[in-house]
Amino acid sequence: MSRTPASALYWRILGINGLIFAAGTVALAVAPVTVSSFVLLRELPVLVVGLAVMMAANAVLLRASLAPLEGLTALMARLDSLRSGDRLATGRNGDLFHLVDQFNAMLDRLEADRSTSTAVVLDAQEAERRRIAQELHDEIGQSLTVVLLELKSVVNRAPEEVADELRGVQETVRSSLDEVRRVARRLRPGVLDDLGLTSALTALAADFSEAGGPRVTRRVQTGLEGLGADAELVIYRIAQEGLTNVWRHSGARNAELSLAQDDDGRVVLRVVDDGSGPPTEVGAGIHGMRERAMLIGAQLTIGPADDDTGTEVRLVIPPSGARRTAP
Repeated sequence: MSRTPASALYWRILGINGLIFAAGTVALAVAPVTVSSFVLLRELPVLVVGLAVMMAANAVLLRASLAPLEGLTALMARLDSLRSGDRLATGRNGDLFHLVDQFNAMLDRLEADRSTSTAVVLDAQEAERRRIAQELHDEIGQSLTVVLLELKSVVNRAPEEVADELRGVQETVRSSLDEVRRVARRLRPGVLDDLGLTSALTALAADFSEAGGPRVTRRVQTGLEGLGADAELVIYRIAQEGLTNVWRHSGARNAELSLAQDDDGRVVLRVVDDGSGPPTEVGAGIHGMRERAMLIGAQLTIGPADDDTGTEVRLVIPPSGARRTAP
C-alpha cells in the first residue's frame, strides 16, 4: 500500500506522542522519585511538572510539524484566480511539504488552463471586433458616404426654402458617418496595426478629448523594447477601458495617460484621473482588464491616485511577460 500524505501525517503525530511518552517513562524510571499508591501532597508537584514538560514538548514538536498547514490555509484564503504567481515556499523535507508541493503544482495547472481558455476567448473576441469594425467601415460607412454625396447633389438643385432643411439633414448624416468611424476605430484600432502602439494611444486619448470626455494628457514614451503584438494589444485595451471608466463613472475633468519603460525593462501603463475615487465593486470591465493582464503575466492594480482624490489604473509588464504566456 502506497504511503499517502494523510497516512504519513498520522504516523508522524503518533511517533511524536510515543516519543514523548517514552521519554517520560524513562525519566520516571531513572529519576530518584517514587509515587505512593495514594499520591502524597509532596509528590503532587513532581507529577504536575512532569506532565507540563511532556505537554510543552508535545506542543512544540506538533506546531513545527503542522506549520505548513497554516501557510496553506492563509494562501487558500487570499488566493485570487486572476493574480498569478502566489505560491508557498518549498524546499524543506517532510510529508506536509510534499502536500505543499502538490498544491503549488495544482495552482500551476489551474493557471495554465485558465490562461489557455482566456487566450481562446480573447482571440475570438478580437476576431469578432475586427469583423464588426470591417462591416461598419465597408458597409454602413460607404452607404452613408453615398447618401451624403446624393444629398449634396440634391441640395444644389433644390429650391432655397428646401435647401436649408436638406443641409441640416446633410450635417446629421455627416455626424453619423463620423460616429460610425469612431466606433469602428474603437472596435479594432487600425492605427495599432499600421503605425504602432504609440500612435494608437495618442489617437485614443485625442478621441476621448474630442468626444466631450475629460481632457486627457498624454505622456507616451517612444521606442519601447521587448513588446510583442499581444502585449501591445493588451496595453491598448486596458488603456481604452480605463479611459472609458473615467468618462462614464468617475466624473473627472482631467485624466493622464502615460506609458514608459524603466531601467529594469518593465513597461508601465498608468491611467490617472481626478474623479471620485476607485470603484467599490468589480464590474465586467475591470474583470476583463484583469484577465488580459494575466494573459501576458502582467500585474494590474486599481487604487487611489497619489493625491487621494482620483483613481489610478497601473499595469506593469515585466520583461519576461512582454509576450503571451505559452499554454
